[in-house]
Amino acid sequence: MARIPSEVIDQIRNSVDISDVIGHYVQLHQSGKGFVGLCPFHEERTPSFNVNVQKQFYYCFGCGRGGNVFQFLMELKHIPFTEAVEEVAQLANMEVPSQYLDNNGKDNKQKSDTPNGKLMMMHEEAAKLYHHVLLNTPAGAQALKYLKGRGMTDELINDFNLGFAPEQRILKPFLTQKVNDYQLLRKSGLFVENNDGNLRDRFVGRVMYPLRNQYGRVIGFSGRVIGKVPEGTPKYLNSPETPIFNKRRTLFNFNVARKEARQTSKIYLFEGFMDVISAYATGVKNGVASMGTSLTEEQVAVLGRAVNQVDICYDGDSAGQNAIDRAITLFRDHKPRGMQLRVVQLPAGVDPDEYVQQNGASQFNKYLVDQEETVVDFYLRFYRMNKNLNNQNELISYLEQSLKLLATLPSSLEQDMYLTKLAKEFELDKTTLKSQLAEISHRLGIKERSPLRSDTPGQAQSVVSHPVQQQKKVNRTELAEQLLLRYMFHDQEVWDHVTAINNFHFAHERYQTLYLLAEGYFSEHGEYSAAGLMDYLKEDSLRSTLGQIEQLNVDEGVEMQLIDDCVQLIQKQIPLSQKIKELQSQIREASSLNNNELATQLTMELIKLLKKQQELKAEETN
Repeated sequence: MARIPSEVIDQIRNSVDISDVIGHYVQLHQSGKGFVGLCPFHEERTPSFNVNVQKQFYYCFGCGRGGNVFQFLMELKHIPFTEAVEEVAQLANMEVPSQYLDNNGKDNKQKSDTPNGKLMMMHEEAAKLYHHVLLNTPAGAQALKYLKGRGMTDELINDFNLGFAPEQRILKPFLTQKVNDYQLLRKSGLFVENNDGNLRDRFVGRVMYPLRNQYGRVIGFSGRVIGKVPEGTPKYLNSPETPIFNKRRTLFNFNVARKEARQTSKIYLFEGFMDVISAYATGVKNGVASMGTSLTEEQVAVLGRAVNQVDICYDGDSAGQNAIDRAITLFRDHKPRGMQLRVVQLPAGVDPDEYVQQNGASQFNKYLVDQEETVVDFYLRFYRMNKNLNNQNELISYLEQSLKLLATLPSSLEQDMYLTKLAKEFELDKTTLKSQLAEISHRLGIKERSPLRSDTPGQAQSVVSHPVQQQKKVNRTELAEQLLLRYMFHDQEVWDHVTAINNFHFAHERYQTLYLLAEGYFSEHGEYSAAGLMDYLKEDSLRSTLGQIEQLNVDEGVEMQLIDDCVQLIQKQIPLSQKIKELQSQIREASSLNNNELATQLTMELIKLLKKQQELKAEETN
């Protein structure tokens, strides 16, 4: 097997965003120009795992592990380098030339020829066919007119790869040319099997919405009837469960929304596909929708791994409010600790798609911000549904429901705020309400809350923990070595200046090794790339050292005097270190010759030098 050329590796590595790949396994939150999260390689409570998107590498201040996207997959999945490269290539829809893979590409071919691989290929091909029919054939003209009438532009149709499945059954003969396997076609979910065993297209006469997994691969479809829905016919028809598609885990547009949400740690949960697309058209690309059914526990878990806040943006009518109530209950029971929930409720009878068409993009964006409310605010309004609050009995029932809700809040300060709101609205004595709240809390077995603690979905709190940098302390010499390498790697003038110094040598072996390997890297690549050098290094300890160096907070511009000071400090340590090594070698030689007297004498000298070395290190540390 030939070694993968460095230019191929560079191309594959640069084709993906490291934070996007790592984000599939680690919940990342933006911090400055990078991202932080809990390290997947060791147990920790405070995030110390950093991902640098600009330099395309990760580093953990807690355990010291670092590397680029390949090393992350290798260490996390315990796979070899070539397999990690191949996996990243697949995410980027690229191919590693077969001659660089094990068994001359047979492994790669076997992977692409797996049943699931073939199923995904079939869905990708079906999406291309449906898209072509919509845009380029008379059969798709009516569907195209329908989409344009709903505000779809050519750009949106292309971005979401929308298509049309015509009445003519064209998919089976099209795919049979590519996959001549009846059982696989049968399992794909793209066809319906007749009583006689023949397969016919499942989707006919429908606008087609491709459904994608977290990597953007098409795994299923949802087809919508155009115009009036015939009786007994579902408006939306989803793909059935298949080995690659599970509607309970799938969220429409999640692959795009997840990446966009990195900027805000927020995702909007809409009711329908058109709501998501309409929001996307206004610039709100972090929107998702479930598969035409109620939100599921599995989808809540998917969202919980991706973001710290979800805004439920359903219709404002009665059905929409009930759907919000069900969604909140599901999040309450299954969301990760610390996740926040908000509600953005549109005017009754108006969905996001209609709101955008009626009011425009800028007004929709403003509405999402201005109308965001806490879960408590939503329920204080939701409990009013079908109640006549002018009736004393119904008002008492409403207040009882509201106080039960307030009793569950962890902050007495928040409780007091809502009590004030209720007392003012209904012209009641706040003291009486507070007494009733205490009675309800006692009845429910809820202890008195602290005004300082607040971690319910209705509360505002910090969603990003800044990493505690647990990097080991280094003495002045090591710091000088790290700074020097940092500037040498990023500044050609500094590199040339240091390499021109006769007999220059780093005091510590790992920095000297890193320096020598960097020389080899530059001779092959010319320009420096932290992620590229990570690939060039073969030892994890050296990658960790490089990650530590790259995390140094330094000014981009540097005075040569600082460089010279670092060099002098390093060289000051060299003679002593070399003398110690020479003495250790002489002692071994004297011992091998059974010259005990000389070995003793040399040992005494060595002890003196070691003592002096310790004193110097102590001075540097202080």
